[in-house]
Amino acid sequence: MGKMVNSEEEAFDLYNAYALKIGFSIRKGRVTYFTGSKNRRTREFLCSKEGFKLDGDFVEEKKTKRLETRTGCKASIRFLNEDGTWKVVSFILEHNHELAKPSERHLLKSGHCISKPKANIIDSMVNAGIRTKDAFSYLAEEVGGIQNVGFTKRDCYNYVSKQKMMVISAGDSQSLINIFKARQVEDSMFFYTIQVDEENRMTNFFWRDGRSRIDYDCFGDVLVFDTTYCTNKYNLICAPFVGVNHHWQNVMFGCAFLLDETTASFEWLFKSFLESMGHKQPITIFTDQDQAMSNAIERIFPNTRHRLCQWHISKNAPSHLGELNTNSEFKYLFNKCLKGCDTELEFQQSWDKMIQKFNLKDHNWLNMLYRVRAKWSTAFTKDLFTGEIKSSQRNESTNNVLNGIANKIISLTKFVIAFENVVAGMHSSEMNEDFRCKQGAPIKVMKKVEFWIMHLKCILVKCLKFLRKSCLEVLQQHGKSCF
Repeated sequence: MGKMVNSEEEAFDLYNAYALKIGFSIRKGRVTYFTGSKNRRTREFLCSKEGFKLDGDFVEEKKTKRLETRTGCKASIRFLNEDGTWKVVSFILEHNHELAKPSERHLLKSGHCISKPKANIIDSMVNAGIRTKDAFSYLAEEVGGIQNVGFTKRDCYNYVSKQKMMVISAGDSQSLINIFKARQVEDSMFFYTIQVDEENRMTNFFWRDGRSRIDYDCFGDVLVFDTTYCTNKYNLICAPFVGVNHHWQNVMFGCAFLLDETTASFEWLFKSFLESMGHKQPITIFTDQDQAMSNAIERIFPNTRHRLCQWHISKNAPSHLGELNTNSEFKYLFNKCLKGCDTELEFQQSWDKMIQKFNLKDHNWLNMLYRVRAKWSTAFTKDLFTGEIKSSQRNESTNNVLNGIANKIISLTKFVIAFENVVAGMHSSEMNEDFRCKQGAPIKVMKKVEFWIMHLKCILVKCLKFLRKSCLEVLQQHGKSCF
């Protein structure tokens, strides 16, 4: 009581520092003003659990059921403004709830703050194409754990999203919308959708042309989806939908730009994709190992089998397996589990043999991989149409093409125009292959049989000549005449 600070901001920092040390979070409370003035007279800060939430509308069930966090706690502090100096005039210490343990205090909301130096690190890493979650992991490693970062991974995602939204120019977004509207006039089947935030700023968008809808109807049983950090003016995440046509060539079903790789963003994108394709779900979808993406697929594609890219698993394995990478027997068993087992029983026997022989029952990465074995081992896909695809490398090759048309200063509008040229090139390649196939026919089976018979005859003749020569040499060595 009676302690004085020089500003309202210092007053907040004083009580917040005390709260974080004790184990609770705070929020701003009631404020009063001097009569006939906009100058503040008192400011109150409360425990975040003060009061109770108003009863919601129980008739309409909310999609997300939140926990009730308010307990009616009375703990608070009040400051009085005396000629620009803020003085503590009321201080209630008692709480009616459990306080956070020292190991939990980094999760208290009022303690979350992204400092300028850490914000600069995040900006630099994201601008360099590093994922937001990897940037957060780097900061946690630098300061000795996530409890010392000063903010959560969710705060990091929110910060990156906010920065991206701030730099997307209104002119560029309006120009993009104008292009999409013009395409709809030219192509009645053209589809686009844009997601905006509370301030009506564009966040995510997806588009596809009419040809993509037709291609999806023909070849959409297998879908390959992956996000790539295609460099652009706003560091948005490029997310193309790719399939395979009747010539085993890549075919584009649509493309999107996302602010972040959260479950909410992927859910919005997958819903938009299904809406644009008449709600036809693919039989199989291939992605990399991303939990947010997996969660969204489970909710939006309930009838689709989710497969993980074997190429990504093989690529990530060396960083998790250490010395086992040089063991030929381990590599044989691991690759057999990956793509060499014909039945689930054979997979289980091979996996158990590998785990027992190399004492890997406590290996975290392998245990995680085993839990999702049905998503990556070919032993679990015998009843599934996959188009003989085992990885998302087809999307990776498309990503390389998209990276070739992008640069650090390209706008969204220019990228979309360049993307259309890439898709036009794919259509041209398909047409050329169609024409080539019409000019001839595959080699007939009987001709192939005749070719191999002639080939075998040649081999037999050579063998007989070699045997005859060898017999002559043996007979001559023994001094006998030969006929």
